[in-house]
Amino acid sequence: MNAPSVEGRGFDRKRLAGFVRKEWLQVVRDPSSIIVAVILPLFLLFLFGFGVSLDAKHLPMAVVIETSAPEAHDFLASLRATPYLVPQVVENRIAAASLLRDGKVKGIALLGDDFGAKMNGAGAAPIQVLVNGTDANTARLMQGYVQGAWALWLVHREHVNPGSQISPVVAQFRVWFNETIDSHKSIVPGLIAVIMTLIGALLTALVIAREWERGTMEALLTTPLTKSELIIGKLVPYFVLGMGGMSVSVVVALTIFQIGYRGSFIVLFISASFFMLTVLGFGLMVSTLTRNQFTASIVAITGTMMPAILLSGFIFDIRSMPLVIQVLTAIVPARYFVEILKTLFLAGNIWSVIGPNMAALAAMATLFLTITFRATRRRLA
Repeated sequence: MNAPSVEGRGFDRKRLAGFVRKEWLQVVRDPSSIIVAVILPLFLLFLFGFGVSLDAKHLPMAVVIETSAPEAHDFLASLRATPYLVPQVVENRIAAASLLRDGKVKGIALLGDDFGAKMNGAGAAPIQVLVNGTDANTARLMQGYVQGAWALWLVHREHVNPGSQISPVVAQFRVWFNETIDSHKSIVPGLIAVIMTLIGALLTALVIAREWERGTMEALLTTPLTKSELIIGKLVPYFVLGMGGMSVSVVVALTIFQIGYRGSFIVLFISASFFMLTVLGFGLMVSTLTRNQFTASIVAITGTMMPAILLSGFIFDIRSMPLVIQVLTAIVPARYFVEILKTLFLAGNIWSVIGPNMAALAAMATLFLTITFRATRRRLA
């Protein structure tokens, strides 16, 4: 009597549970897995959370005052009141230009000798601002800081001296979702997506390839495990590790970085599950197709980590990228999860944003796992 073929066996929960337990013990006994899942996320959180900031504070600025008008010194006090600028009074324009060339200041504010007269008349803007354009981002920020200090000073001057000659239109800004305009509140949530990408793609990229290189895949092929049981058994331990890393990252974001959270934790768990299945599916797909740990790790890093950092909106706004790159970001899974995380942390359960992004992650997870299933073979050849 011929034994039934392995492919003909049905799905067995007990067999799957035993295989999952075996894989989990193997993961727990592997120090590198624990380091990647626990130590590395904490390291990245503190590195990016404290070391990376899109805000520029305490920028040195030279201020040249060529007038004795009291309004000039009043405006200087307004500049000193902002935490973003550190103004220092310089005797003349030549000295200020020298400081700017030497990189000792980032900009110059010039209040000419006709400052007071033009403030009370109908002349042109009485302040000239020069900024160092070698760092375009800092230059734009400094320009905005001076304009903001100028606008606030005009409002204060009108309040103190009603009827003073100021612009008839005063802009009032109101910031939604990130009232303090702190870049950490957008960087840290996005960093969670990068961490989950690292844990999921890198670890699972080595799973099947390691089995082939060590020669243990032949032993697995002799077992009655079906393809579904083999894939699920390989995914479950790393899914638990990934969700654990996500939980640790969220706790650190809420407690140490004081980011705040406005959404539902249930929605966060569901969306994180879709994203984790996506990156796990990609890593397992790469591992199955390459059968080589070195190649699989290189493909996983270049295919997930680099796009997650550069093309997901984690640091750089996608809408400011060239159109071709914007289209390319559509295939980056981290893009959708970063959008979900920022929405949940800063705005709340905005389903018009969360729904489409979650659907995109579900579609990608299905695609990667389907390719992995079809590429997995129950024979050596």
